[in-house]
Order: sequence, then structure tokens, then C-alpha cells
Amino acid sequence: MDPNPKKFPILSYVLSRIPSLSRPTPAAAAYDIEQPPPPPSPSSAADGSHLVSRMLNLTDPNLLASMTTAVSDVAQTRSVLRALGDRPDHEAVDNARATMAEIEARLAKRLEAIVLEERPEGVDRLEWREEQARKERECRDAAEKERSVYKAVVQLDEMHGAYQELLREAEERLVKIYEGCSSSSGGGGDGEEEIVDEAVVAVLKEVEMGKRVVERVELSGRQLRILPEAFGRLHGLLLLDVSANLLEVIPDSIAGLERLEELNLSSNQLRSLPDSIGLLVNLKILNVSSNKLKALPDSISHCKSLVELDASFNELAFLPTNIGYELVNLQKLLIHLNKIRSLPTSVCEMKSLRQLDAHFNELRGLPHAIGRLTNMETLNLGSNFSDLTELPETFGDLTNLRELDLSNNQIHALPDTFGRLDNLTKLNLDQNPLVVPPPEVVSKGVEAVKIFMAKRWIDILIEEEHKSKIEAEQTQTGWLTRSTSWLNNFVSTVSENVAGKSPRDPYLDQQL
Repeated sequence: MDPNPKKFPILSYVLSRIPSLSRPTPAAAAYDIEQPPPPPSPSSAADGSHLVSRMLNLTDPNLLASMTTAVSDVAQTRSVLRALGDRPDHEAVDNARATMAEIEARLAKRLEAIVLEERPEGVDRLEWREEQARKERECRDAAEKERSVYKAVVQLDEMHGAYQELLREAEERLVKIYEGCSSSSGGGGDGEEEIVDEAVVAVLKEVEMGKRVVERVELSGRQLRILPEAFGRLHGLLLLDVSANLLEVIPDSIAGLERLEELNLSSNQLRSLPDSIGLLVNLKILNVSSNKLKALPDSISHCKSLVELDASFNELAFLPTNIGYELVNLQKLLIHLNKIRSLPTSVCEMKSLRQLDAHFNELRGLPHAIGRLTNMETLNLGSNFSDLTELPETFGDLTNLRELDLSNNQIHALPDTFGRLDNLTKLNLDQNPLVVPPPEVVSKGVEAVKIFMAKRWIDILIEEEHKSKIEAEQTQTGWLTRSTSWLNNFVSTVSENVAGKSPRDPYLDQQL
């Protein structure tokens, strides 16, 4: 719940100096609510020594008092969220919203039925209206009771999202307070921005005045702060590279680049992408790495031509729920160095996927149907730390897998089907408390691990077959016993009828 000192250094420093808000023990380091715990370091950010060495005025008591007052809302919100618990994953939130919509639809139908219900004969009109009102209240109360559980999930997610925005705003407030008290101030940025703007204008003029169609625009590393709306008029553009700039917003007019095949927005200051990006139906390569993206727009699923998507090194906590159902041509998905806690089940429908890199996230597991990605060749799930503890049994269906990294996790046992990964040539299992296979097998390399797990899988199959035979024999023996008992009873009955005083049947005598 504590702000990440790397993202919010001044805020972390101020909160650590408030006695009532300081951590109870030195071991409890300050983490962002969606950030995996970093490895322990001798130079902890909590003591603020490195920060103070760069910002000497932080030791001023008056300045610290002003900053403390400015972040009181952060402290209060943090206390509430600590009591409420962790943030739910994106798929759970989407499911909760969908269920709430279904409840609303059912309620609407019930209320409509109540309104259309005819008044019985002999019942007073006022009494009938009171009865209808009572039924309506009961329906609404029942719906609200059913909806409350899912509503709580959505509200908790919204509170965590608001808390992240609150941390960002608080850090910005503290920076302004410090700059106001600081004697040094920078300048000259406007002139640089004007120069950059001239470079952009030159590109646009070239298009408007020239007779040729511009297919490539490369403006990487030009300190761009604004991408004009006019860029949407470059209808013939195939490649746009505005990486390594200072862009905070991409205009909606980007949807006008209908022929665009490659878009590089990496290494900027983007916090979101426009929904109109989903209209780039010919886009094959999209690079939005090294930004400040909190989420990818749901509309990105409409970019059905995408072959490569790089969203690494951002602040993503989830992927769009339906991303896998439409990006069926995607071959390369890079989402490492984010805060993703779970992959949506739709990812298992990306049948063309060959490379998935999700290291340095907070993954708690994989979807059960992950084995459907039979074209997967390279998979990196390393450094999800204490969150990743097991793999699904369908993992063995990834028969084309060649490179696998599971290092720095808490996996105790590989799935029994692991021995079916015949094409696996590179395997990293470092820093896992593995029991199956044992460490002495792991130390011998990938082939030893494959042989061990293959033998284990064969033993399991033999044991299951043996159990099945025993159960079949028991079933057959039981049937035979019941049949013999029935036959004995029948013969005994016939014999008694023949030997007794009952009327004799000539035909039966002949048969006996």
C-alpha cells in the first residue's frame, strides 16, 4: 500500500517522516500497491539519504511541515485500503460488471411483469397498487442484495485506481512545493519546444505542398511534446516513429492513418492511448514500451492485423479481457516489467503466438487452457517472485516450446506433463524451491529434467492404467456374482415346483 520510492521519491520520504504513518518495522519496505517487492538492498529508499543529498532543502522543518499537510489525504486513503485488501484482477472486475448488468436486466423484466400484471376482480385499485409497490420493493431489495457482492469488487478496484492517481497528484504537489521553496529555477524550455515544433511543421508542409505520398515519418529523439492533429491527414503513411520524445498524448486523429503498418511510440510520457487506435486495422507492429501506461484500451483488440505488440516497461496492471479473441494473428507479445497479476483467459486463443515475455510482473498463475498455444516457442515467466507458485497441467501441451525461463519464482513442482516438451532446448529454473524435479536433476541441465519428468509421467500413466484394470475386474466380478446368484435362485424355484405338490405342467415335465 505504501508508495513506491522509485516512482514517488518525495512522497515516500515525507510519509516516512510522519511518526504516526511510519512503518512498524524496518523490514516492511515501501512498495506500490501494484509493484512486486524488489530484492532487499543495503541502500533502502526509506531512509531518504540519497534523496536528501540531491534535494538539500528537504531537511528544512518548515518545508517538511508544509509537505506533510499536503499529503494528509494520501495517508487517510492508505489506511482505508489496508483494511479493505488487495486490488482485484482486471478479469474479476470485468466479470463483476457483466454480472451486475445481467442482474439489472433481470430486474427490469420483473418490474415490467409487475406493471403489466392485471388487477384481479374484486380487488380495490388502491390495494392493488400497494401490492404492486410491495412486490417492486421486494424485487429491488433482492436485486440489490445480489448485486452488492459484485458492486464491492468494482468499488474496491475503483478505489485502488483512484489511490494510484492520488499518489501521482501528491507527488506533483510536493515537487511544486519544493520548487517554490528552492532558490534555483530552470528556464529556456520554451525555446527548445518551439524548435521541435518547427521540425514537425516542416514534415506537414512537405506533405501538403509536395506531390509525392509520404510513407515513412521518423521523428525519434527530437524532444517532441506535441503531435499535431494534422498528422491524421497523412493517409498514405506506412511507418510512424516518434519514439524517445516527451509526448504525453496521442491525438484521436491518428485513426486517419488507415494504411499504417508500423507505429513506434516507445520511450515517451504517455499515460494512455486513444480509443481510436482500434481503427488502425492494417497495423502490424505496435511499440508502446517505456511509457507510463496504466492500461491498454479495449479497442486495441480491433487491430486484427497485429503481429507484434510491445507494451513492456509500463505500469500495466492487466490486459484487456477480450484481447485474445480478436488478435489471432499476433506472434509476439512483450509485456515484461509491468504489474500484471493475471493473464485473461482469452490469451489462450492467440493460436499464432510464438513468443510471450511476461517476466518481472506479479503473475499468480497461468490460465488453465494455456496449452492451446501450441505454436509457442519462447516463454519467459521469470522474476514474478513469490506470486508464481505453480503451473497448470496443460503446460505439457506446449509441444513446440524451445526456450523457457521460470527463474526467480516460488515453484515447488513442475507439472507432471512437463516431460512432453520434447523440443525444449533452453530451460532456466534458478532461484526456485523445487522439489520435483529434485535439485540434483536440475543441476544436470534441461535434458536431465526432461528425462526425469518423462519417466515420472510414464509411471503415472502406468499406475492409472493399473487402477483402471482393477476397477474393471471388480466391476466384472460383481456382475458375474449377481448373475450366478440369479441363476441359482431360478433353478431352485423350478426344482421346488417340480418336486412339490403344485399342479404339474406336461410341457415343463417334457422339458425337464
